[in-house]
Amino acid sequence: MDGHDSEKQSTADMTAFVQNLLQQMQSRFQTMSDSIITKIDEMGTRIDELEQSINDLKNEMGIEGSPSPAPSKQKSAEDSA
Repeated sequence: MDGHDSEKQSTADMTAFVQNLLQQMQSRFQTMSDSIITKIDEMGTRIDELEQSINDLKNEMGIEGSPSPAPSKQKSAEDSA
């Protein structure tokens, strides 16, 4: 009977170990996910600032009404696809 009890204890210990490991992994993945989302948000803000700076420079140069050639080429390529 002692062998059977120790087997149950071993199984319970392994189950607890695996559950703890999975909780740690979930916590680490959540931390990494939050970090990635924060970095993406920061990149979006930087892109918006860069776009505003480009528009400001265009306005200073007096070409505020002209569209940039790259988006129109990309747009026509997307339309034909």
